[in-house]
Amino acid sequence: MKYRVLGKTGWEVSAVGMGCWGIAGQWGAVEEKEAVTTMQRAVELGVNLFDTADAYGTDMGTSEELVGEALASHREHVYIATKVGNWAGRFGHALPYTHPLHIKGCCDASLYRLKTDYIDLYQCHISGLAEPDVFLEAFEALVQAGKVRAYGISTDSLDVLQRFNRDGNCAVCQLNYSILRRDAESELLPYCLENNIGTLIRGPLAQGVLTGKFTPASTFTDWVREDWNEGEGRERFLRNLETVEQLSFLARDDRNLAQAALQFVLAHPGVTCPIPGAKSIEQIEANAAAADGELSEDELQRINQVLEN
Repeated sequence: MKYRVLGKTGWEVSAVGMGCWGIAGQWGAVEEKEAVTTMQRAVELGVNLFDTADAYGTDMGTSEELVGEALASHREHVYIATKVGNWAGRFGHALPYTHPLHIKGCCDASLYRLKTDYIDLYQCHISGLAEPDVFLEAFEALVQAGKVRAYGISTDSLDVLQRFNRDGNCAVCQLNYSILRRDAESELLPYCLENNIGTLIRGPLAQGVLTGKFTPASTFTDWVREDWNEGEGRERFLRNLETVEQLSFLARDDRNLAQAALQFVLAHPGVTCPIPGAKSIEQIEANAAAADGELSEDELQRINQVLEN
């Protein structure tokens, strides 16, 4: 496993981390034992950054509970990142987050579920955050109290990130970036690079499309991808499959397409750590192995040619 410095935190994090949304059941059922053993196998492979959120799980907080169980005995050797801002939103009972006490209360609940005294990275989970005052005040207080070591935001908006980083204390931005979604290359990644903001990359496998396992006949039952079954969502899904077919040259005997997709993300100088999800030992082993290789300049150029056509 290779390691990279996560922005101004100075932490050396694994070049590939683990996203812990999928293990909590929202992308299909996962046995609790398998979720825990997958995370523990990740640690054995050198993965030391695990990203979750208080809202992840078929039951609220499930992902954090699983992370807490799996990593309790490894706590001093891993970085736990979690997020706040979407509690109960999908059930129609969202917290207003109009006062720092809302964030502080959520933090205490996350600490309990995670079985830890501190959160390494606490992130605002409201991607379109208009006014950061409440979150910034709460995050600063939580840092002073020793409950949080560093904080950041999950957003794909440069304007939101700039407002959130107005005092220069935003340590990390979590953003969507992949071969199939390269918007961040124009402004967001350069801004992070220039301001020493570490980046966690969500969606590096484009919700599974870049694994090459889907076909035009594939349909989806998980709520995350239901819109791929019809209408504009289906059209977009089919277009992406056509692009993936043209990228098949990236797969070879010692590297599958998903690993090549992770290596594409890692090739950008503004990227610190992609955080693909994994729901089995086989998946985390493949994801972790991607950190040990890289794409050639010729392969990167061929990817650009495919996307330009």
